[in-house]
Amino acid sequence: MTDHARPLIGITVMHSGASADGRKLQAVRPTYLRAIEAAGGIPLIISLTDDLSAVRVLYDLCAGILLPGGGDVDPAYYGEVPHPQLGPVDPQRDAVEIALARWAAADGKPLLGICRGLQVINVALGGSLYQDIPAQFETTIDHRANTRTRAWTDLTHPLTITTSSRLATVLSVEQIGCNTMHHQAIKTLAPGLRPVAYAPDGIIEAVETTGDHYLLAVQCHPEHLWDSSEPRWQALFADFIAACRP
Repeated sequence: MTDHARPLIGITVMHSGASADGRKLQAVRPTYLRAIEAAGGIPLIISLTDDLSAVRVLYDLCAGILLPGGGDVDPAYYGEVPHPQLGPVDPQRDAVEIALARWAAADGKPLLGICRGLQVINVALGGSLYQDIPAQFETTIDHRANTRTRAWTDLTHPLTITTSSRLATVLSVEQIGCNTMHHQAIKTLAPGLRPVAYAPDGIIEAVETTGDHYLLAVQCHPEHLWDSSEPRWQALFADFIAACRP
């Protein structure tokens, strides 16, 4: 495969505290980069900036967009006041990622969301979130289990996948194990999306577009699983990259 056949995949970053000398950083976890490269894509980092015209230039270079995991989405985007259990929000990251999600959905550019990425896509397209699952949704599942144990590859609970979905076709299963490290989740589903996987407690764990373009998002973190505890997740990244090729 030549480099010309490998699509550029835009991946957003997060603000990541400060370096040893006290200066602020923007960063992305290398697990996302490895998953994209192994599937045949070339990651292109989309930095956080208030200049959305600069973001648009990077967006236009990309054949597809991956929105990765991270912190909470500002509930102001879906008309709610902050819940006491809401975590820190990043206004700049929200603005950049919501713009990217809306552009990709409007243009039919392949869009893959992971964890926060699923939540951003749902909010960008008009949905809402549970700001804190333990406070707002009755469940016995600890959806932050892997965060607490820091065992990123542990398969904490199963997903039940809708038979007719693209996700079921891609993974060739209707149930698969996953990790879990989130405290927000879809409450009201956005127009144009359909739920295609659920946790045992009914939390939506994956969505797809109802249209004919590529839009798929999962609540778990398959970038930790595809090369370790659940190799079948590799097919998700392979399918995304295939959709990004001309």
